[in-house]
Amino acid sequence: MKKLLHYFLKLLSKKVLKKYRPFIIAITGSLGKTSAKEAIYAVLRGSKNVRRSYGNYNNEIGVPLTILGTDTGGRSIFKWLGIFLKGFSLIISKKEYPEILVLEMGAEKVGDIKYLTGFVPVDIGVLTGISKVHLEFFGDIEKITAEKLSLFRKFEDDSKIAIINIDDEKINQNKNQIKGKVITYGFSESAEFKAGDFKIVSKANSFGTLFKLHQANQDIPVYLPNIFGKQQIYAVLPAMAISFSLGNNLLEIIDDLAKYRPPKGRTNLIKGIKDTLLIDDSYNSSPAAAKAALDVLNQFPSSNKKIAVFGKMLELGSYTEEGHREVGKKSAEVNLDMLVAVGEMSRDIIRGAIDAGYPEEKTFYFSNNKEAGSFIQNKIKTGDIALIKGSQGARMEQIVKELMAEPLKAKDLLVRQTGIWLNK
Repeated sequence: MKKLLHYFLKLLSKKVLKKYRPFIIAITGSLGKTSAKEAIYAVLRGSKNVRRSYGNYNNEIGVPLTILGTDTGGRSIFKWLGIFLKGFSLIISKKEYPEILVLEMGAEKVGDIKYLTGFVPVDIGVLTGISKVHLEFFGDIEKITAEKLSLFRKFEDDSKIAIINIDDEKINQNKNQIKGKVITYGFSESAEFKAGDFKIVSKANSFGTLFKLHQANQDIPVYLPNIFGKQQIYAVLPAMAISFSLGNNLLEIIDDLAKYRPPKGRTNLIKGIKDTLLIDDSYNSSPAAAKAALDVLNQFPSSNKKIAVFGKMLELGSYTEEGHREVGKKSAEVNLDMLVAVGEMSRDIIRGAIDAGYPEEKTFYFSNNKEAGSFIQNKIKTGDIALIKGSQGARMEQIVKELMAEPLKAKDLLVRQTGIWLNK
């Protein structure tokens, strides 16, 4: 039944794309895909009819659903029949359809990207980064690299644009394999869209990130309200590159980015109890993403305590222990006042921190989120700031909810607040 579902969704999507011929922007990478997608949407939606992937609809079911403009049918055969009827309707009669599709493409195993690009004709491809995620299914980093690069497999000339993070070691090593017109972004000197001098600043009773954009012979200051850290700059740089390549003015693009907000659970700043601040990064995690989040916490302008709360990181395969220990080592290198780990796997975060010289008396371990949340509630004080991060299966948003000043706003601010998750 699942194979049959995939077949019909693919067939309908292919027919719809052939009929309406939207301009297609596809994003893949080991981290930062959803944030980049939202930033791209923010800079294009003012002048074009744009549709982006819903939530994290980035697989063999989610991408076709975005193309068809519908939500999932779940376990209801009647809802799926309705989706198929909508697809047939788009094909048979002329409907209003987006000029641009911004599609997130995920890969959990070899062949996932090839499958999607087999029926989705990509015009601009974005590769955000390559790291050791889903190793349980890929086996090694080289297979992950090959899978991500397959986004560009049908690029032959400058009519197709590849936008790549040149700071990423694996992407940089393999950039000569990419055909089409290649545009680079990052913090490296060689980047065509280069960021520098970034810092988190307080402005008009709020926080944001300030950096300098260098493009061609221009140096332009950019302030992003309510956006934090290097990883979010990596999200907005490809958005700038895409909009600029489509003929828009850089200053107008920067103005448009003021509308960009990170998706839920991605370094969002939330007011906590006792007049504290929470950096909610609870959507998902990997060693690379966790270390980047620690940099955000470290750079935050605060004279009070800084607390990191980590849950387990999943799907790392043989890299599980090493990956958790790397996060612990990074925790020892930044200015942390307290390190909290939740769940058995996360014990290696504490072990890695202690081995790197972090004081053991500043580390705390809990077997579940409820105990951890109660402990932090008692320990946190006015002016403190806490980072909360973990894989989806760690459900770290539960701790964020425990520490929120206004938990009744959880549905609007936090990830996984729908029935299917709340019942787990």
